[in-house]
Amino acid sequence: MKNVLFVLLSLLLAVGGQAQEAPAPAAPAGPDLYMEAMRALGEGRMADATEALDRMIAAGPESPAQWLDLAMLQCSLGRSAEALALFTRIEAQFDPPPGVRQLIEEQRRQGCRNSQRVRLWSVQAQRGYDSNVNQGAANPEFAAGDGTPLQLLPEYLPRADHYTVVAGDYLADLNERGDIGFVQVHLRRNDHVSDYDTLSLLGGVEHPWRAGGWRMRSVALGGLLTLGGQLYQEQAQLQLRATPPLALPKNVDFALLGGVGYSHYRTLSNFNAATLELRGILGYRARRGWGQASLGYLDDRATGTRPGGDRAGWNVRMLVRGNLAGALDGELDWSRQRWHGDSAYSPGLIDVTRQQRTSTARAALSYGFAANQSLVLEWRATRNHENISIFQYDSRQVSLNWRWEGR
Repeated sequence: MKNVLFVLLSLLLAVGGQAQEAPAPAAPAGPDLYMEAMRALGEGRMADATEALDRMIAAGPESPAQWLDLAMLQCSLGRSAEALALFTRIEAQFDPPPGVRQLIEEQRRQGCRNSQRVRLWSVQAQRGYDSNVNQGAANPEFAAGDGTPLQLLPEYLPRADHYTVVAGDYLADLNERGDIGFVQVHLRRNDHVSDYDTLSLLGGVEHPWRAGGWRMRSVALGGLLTLGGQLYQEQAQLQLRATPPLALPKNVDFALLGGVGYSHYRTLSNFNAATLELRGILGYRARRGWGQASLGYLDDRATGTRPGGDRAGWNVRMLVRGNLAGALDGELDWSRQRWHGDSAYSPGLIDVTRQQRTSTARAALSYGFAANQSLVLEWRATRNHENISIFQYDSRQVSLNWRWEGR
């Protein structure tokens, strides 16, 4: 909307300035510099927007429209004194029409953009029920290597429980280059099955940049996970999200995501692994909602003698979110993961190569009942069916979540 306003102001001012004697032509600031500055503003790269603005000034703009572009960009960057000086110069040098003078006066009254860095946070509290906290086997019997059926111990069968979650996240600009820092914490406590209580901590930084017409975002993150009060897993990951300059239909976007990650298990031996990922993401935005579909290939390389060796697989996910009525939103999410093992899982005991098939479906209703606060009713079902029976499991979860967001 702001871009449209800039264009309208430029056109009005250009018409008003035609009655004035035009100065000698100079090298134009060029629309590319203006659009470059606007893209940088939209992506949070304030320093790049400032650089483009300084180049426009150095080019010596002489037309009314170019001076107006400069004034509005100065204001968008929070340079109030510079913007006000340019507004005064426009009024004195080009004698703009009354409509433009009125809009300039309104901009003076409103003041220029607050250039303080963005800071966003949220906290949430959740209460729910899980039909299979420990991912217990769906089949209580297991056939050993010689075919003899064995009865699984109770701790390997599904254990249901109620749980409570407290979580929070924080995101903030780090500098005027558009770098973002974020941290997330998630604590889950089960009422009875405390061995599966979890605490996760995740933090990272994101850096936007450009390569030709491609928009890039690099992400580096690390995380910790505790299970039953003990440190269970450490993770590190690097990601690159690239948006190519494609001529797509209106409201459609496409991006490529590549990543490499490493997982280190503290309480398990020979399970450490490095994972490579390549994913395509297609999105669509409408007036009352949005949708996204992604398809990814994963290659998981064991760094030790992990049971089953290396594995590779595919992941597909579809997500739709939209407004149902008033403050009520709905969301549907479905994903499917397939893994193919490299070798027999445990020769002599489990002489088969593991083939995993995991499907997850999720539905949620969100109701905004106050400023920046909402209640979310969520249902989730996971079905993990594979060719090794002791790893097969089903689970159902239902929860009510209160969320409060701020800045």
